Amino acid sequence: MAGIVLSSFGLVLWALGVAGAATGFFDDVEVSGGNSASASPGKGQCFDAPSGSLEGMAYDFDVVSCAGEHDGEVFAVVRMSGDSYPGDKKVTATADDRCYALQDSYAMDGWAVPDDVDIYYVTPTSESWSLGDREITCVFGNKDEEASLPGGSLRNDATTLDADQVAYLKAAHVLNAALDSAPDARYVEDDLPGHRAWAGRVSTALTNQADLLEGRQWPSAAAKPVADLVKDLRAAQKQWAKAAGASDADEFYGYYDKGAELIDPHLSVTARKALGLATTPPPYDDSDSGGDSGGGDTGLEV
Repeated sequence: MAGIVLSSFGLVLWALGVAGAATGFFDDVEVSGGNSASASPGKGQCFDAPSGSLEGMAYDFDVVSCAGEHDGEVFAVVRMSGDSYPGDKKVTATADDRCYALQDSYAMDGWAVPDDVDIYYVTPTSESWSLGDREITCVFGNKDEEASLPGGSLRNDATTLDADQVAYLKAAHVLNAALDSAPDARYVEDDLPGHRAWAGRVSTALTNQADLLEGRQWPSAAAKPVADLVKDLRAAQKQWAKAAGASDADEFYGYYDKGAELIDPHLSVTARKALGLATTPPPYDDSDSGGDSGGGDTGLEV
């Protein structure tokens, strides 16, 4: 998701120490406006950290309304298993992988997520693990770990969107996932086979996305914009398929450039507007390899 960057560096690991009972690491949380001492920030809830910072160790949190400013919003909870603590690296790697993978199911429209939002996570420590803590809590917070999020939930999924909006975004995620699987090598000449395989995945995803969009009866206002978008996707698919069969890097770049132009995010603005979705494409780094992903190597998102 453009604007929500998850990487192996630059992320704050917000580890949690637990003191007390072994029923979970949010046991002692205070609930604003309530009397429960055992309520835990779950998916969809917002909270404030005691220090006001999403960094370092923390022992309790205040669950607050998402309507006002808050430090974090929980978008997923992942439970690990096993008797022995797997180690900090394993826990961190699991948090990286799972939180990144789950963000789109909570905030389906990445365009609607502010640019200053980042991903943080609360993880078990070796001490809390011995007390029964197995939960990784995935959190949206401000890129400045000492700043707050503004009022309003970041959630946009089937609980807040209509059926047509959800259908459009699910189709877009098919392409975003494929584009996000770009090889690690920045330059095609450093891994031509890897880039050709990636182009093949993108080509297949474009076909699937176009089929999903074409197979749905859209509201009258969105029918033509979506049909126009499908034409671009079909044309792009042909270029990406040719890139998948390129004989050398120069040939790959030629087809890739044409295919990337046909999936430029701005081409989907009209359809998005007709469906009532966000219409401002997330920013991306022009120095990236191009494409249309949800925050991966290619830097764009449809």
